Amino acid sequence: MRQTPLPRLWPLWLISISVLGISCMALADDPPASSYAPVTPSDTFANVKKRMEGDKGGVMKRQSSLLEQRYDLSNKPAQGVTMSGGKAVQSGVRAKLPSGISWDQLSGMSAEQIKERDAFPIGFLPLPHPNHPEGGMLFPQFHIDAIKKAEQRDLTRFDLDYDLPAHFLPDFPAPIFLTTRPDLGDVSKGQLVTINNYYELFNGLLNPKQLEGLRLLVTPFPQQQFNQTEDRRSALPSRGVACLDCHANGHTNAATHLVGDIRPQQFRHRIDTPPLRGVNVQRLFGSQRALKTVEDFTEFEQRAAYFDGDPVIATKKGINILDRGHQVHAMGEFQAILDFPPAPKLDVFGRLDPAKATDPEKRGEALFFGKAKCSGCHTPPYYTDNSMHNLQVERFFKPQMINGRFASADGPIKTFPLRGIKDSPPYLHDGRLLTLEDSVEFFNIVLQTRLQQQEKDDLVAFLRQL
Repeated sequence: MRQTPLPRLWPLWLISISVLGISCMALADDPPASSYAPVTPSDTFANVKKRMEGDKGGVMKRQSSLLEQRYDLSNKPAQGVTMSGGKAVQSGVRAKLPSGISWDQLSGMSAEQIKERDAFPIGFLPLPHPNHPEGGMLFPQFHIDAIKKAEQRDLTRFDLDYDLPAHFLPDFPAPIFLTTRPDLGDVSKGQLVTINNYYELFNGLLNPKQLEGLRLLVTPFPQQQFNQTEDRRSALPSRGVACLDCHANGHTNAATHLVGDIRPQQFRHRIDTPPLRGVNVQRLFGSQRALKTVEDFTEFEQRAAYFDGDPVIATKKGINILDRGHQVHAMGEFQAILDFPPAPKLDVFGRLDPAKATDPEKRGEALFFGKAKCSGCHTPPYYTDNSMHNLQVERFFKPQMINGRFASADGPIKTFPLRGIKDSPPYLHDGRLLTLEDSVEFFNIVLQTRLQQQEKDDLVAFLRQL
């Protein structure tokens, strides 16, 4: 049995102090870097671009190697299971196990035993940004291509590409369901909503305030990596990004970023963009920030999150200061009518209709509200308790550096709704869980529920009906 975690987890070149420029000892002893980013770059844009383009291959190779070590990344669609827009749902547990240990063995071990034996699956550890020391907004290639075609606006970064394979990501473009017009079903007509077509698609369906809110949500504004300054990460000066560049069609395209409220950089969490569907029933916004209204979050995004929480840089790059009573309110009005996808097997209380459900789905529901302990946080009808919980996952592994991300305690995280959950992979706040099967195995270990294989399969069958 191996005695140390790092040789098993990553090749030494991935974690060398010379590459990362930091060690666990330094984390404990050295003063943190300044909270402020430098306002004036120390090098020219041309030199920075040339250097980062030269480094890009190595950076992406390092992240690709990490993903290959952590997961089975093959395309294995579930038989007969699709998202609301028709894209296949990926099946199976994709996190790789340590050699010589089974899922059943893991579920029977205590947190202390798993930590001592270095047995926690590496795919369940915090997932770093493709270039964690650099960070920043990063979009899947299919979204970059669609926006370039629709608006001639380029969201390509010269220093980085998106890392997760497209078959693990949500429908694109995703269907749009409105609480105000459930009779219409998908109102997107199969199109990605942009500044060029929003009026044509929604005039007559929305009131003027909602239509104005949607206009602002698809309007690009300057952002940390996409702006007109010399320290941007786009080849040409950029108009910026729009809210619906991450929350595409009011859902998510799994665009990634780093949280803006944590310093120093290595402790910042990667964030997987959550859906905007069903924000009208939610009372907390942000994975950890606990903002209390969607208006708060909308304003926070453009004042702070767009610029890594740095108001000095925001001023330099072109902060878009929204008017709370007019613009923010209108944006919130539109977001509040984005509905969850239809769930034909659920009744008005959010529970399975026995006449429509299969036996595995009914068994899975019983497990969800019983042995699996899911309902302790995810309560019907929308399967959230509108609270925050600390899973204390750090009980299961030793703190370690992973491609520039110091994996330790995550702290409390918002309970995201599970309604429509099959439509929004990957899972957990940082996207470390690629499938629902991964999620079930993760919580089976973390909550120590000791589910059997048939019980896990039944639980997944139930989750797919939410």
